[in-house]
Amino acid sequence: MAENFDVVVIGAGPAGYVAAIRAAQLKQKVAIVDKQWLGGVCLNIGCIPSKSLLKNAEVAHTLRERGKDFGFSFDNLKLDYSVAFKRSRQNSDRLTKGVGFLMKKNGIAVFMGSALLTKPNALTVTDKDGKVTELSARNIVIATGASPAMLPGVTVDGKKIITYVEAIMSDKLPQSVVIVGGGSIGVEFATIWHSYGVDVTIVELLPRILPREDEEVSKELTREFTKRGIKVKAGVKFESIAVNGDKVTVKLPGEILKVDQVLVATAFTPNSKGLGLETVGVKVNERGMVEINEKMQTNVPGIWAVGDVTGKLMLAHVGSAMGIICAENIAGVETTTLDYEMMPRATYCHPQVASFGLTEAQAKERGYNVKIGRFPFQPNGKALGLGDYAGFVKLVVDEKYGEILGAHMIGPEVTELLPELTLAHMMELTPHEIARNVHAHPTLSEVLMEAAHGAEGTPIHL
Repeated sequence: MAENFDVVVIGAGPAGYVAAIRAAQLKQKVAIVDKQWLGGVCLNIGCIPSKSLLKNAEVAHTLRERGKDFGFSFDNLKLDYSVAFKRSRQNSDRLTKGVGFLMKKNGIAVFMGSALLTKPNALTVTDKDGKVTELSARNIVIATGASPAMLPGVTVDGKKIITYVEAIMSDKLPQSVVIVGGGSIGVEFATIWHSYGVDVTIVELLPRILPREDEEVSKELTREFTKRGIKVKAGVKFESIAVNGDKVTVKLPGEILKVDQVLVATAFTPNSKGLGLETVGVKVNERGMVEINEKMQTNVPGIWAVGDVTGKLMLAHVGSAMGIICAENIAGVETTTLDYEMMPRATYCHPQVASFGLTEAQAKERGYNVKIGRFPFQPNGKALGLGDYAGFVKLVVDEKYGEILGAHMIGPEVTELLPELTLAHMMELTPHEIARNVHAHPTLSEVLMEAAHGAEGTPIHL
């Protein structure tokens, strides 16, 4: 006899477990299914452990490279990466247990196993011992996330040629590495590894690293990486990658690199296979993305989808926002819609990168007459005090109405500065209002104020 629920969520990552919690808050009887872990990739092998490693990397970089700036030195500095790894796992485990607590607190039934849709309102869950449980639900939410896409002709063996999964779960470092892909994962691991003394080369097919960011940001990050000693080869396509003994040979046009390890950090593919979506008629596009409308509904009534499996914008916080909206639509309460182009984007390399909305080039392509507000971190007192003052804030503004079309930042802790700008956009504030909002001194946020003054043509400290 099947257990009955109002909502069954398949996938317990940031999109799925948030959808489950919000549905439970709205008095739905909820179950959640995951074949591996609560918290998904983000909490277990993604966002959370990587940020722990990045903090250790920041300290390591300061100790190795910047001791003289702060007046200390070491005769026999020892950096133990295994301690950084252990700390990252402790933080991950703590948050994962927290998700389990939240499931109990909200009365959400948890089923660990592989889900398979049998009907639009029914599924089976097979646990690791082969036990099958039947569930029925008025609504089923697909939140199964995404996995690293493989490169043609490249075999990932998990040891010499790896993905971010093996990278983040290793307590040892290679001496030299080629990172294939200059997106967020590539530049974050470049930051971590190089801070511990690893010889790092990034190979990016497109003309620049972080190719989706504003071109000025990409150029600034390349300049800072190069100053650190991270080698950046953009606009380069590898010809072959092969393991030869204890080395990996990466053949580039006119150059051969021999390194200890290769990290494949390119695209992701949605986890839409093996769920029975075709059995119940859910539309999936040629790239494996589950098609949804603005309410998170699929083409099949009662089946919904949120997060990376939809391919809308593969970021944990976007998935969580989608999960809340989905649950509210299921319950029939007031909610909102998402403009995926205006979602915040954060990359935790050093210097950090944060942005939302249109780049300057995109705004011009769409016919806007734009004005730019730009201000560097170098004159900022707090940045100077931190000894971390590379980068700038750039506002892209519609000259006609003063609307903020996008913001692009690179510099110290810019990921923490982003909410003021996304909130300003959501509330339809202009640079004038940001400039007139008094910012505490000395803070990094003053650079936002100065950039806003700049967009008005009246920068104060430049």
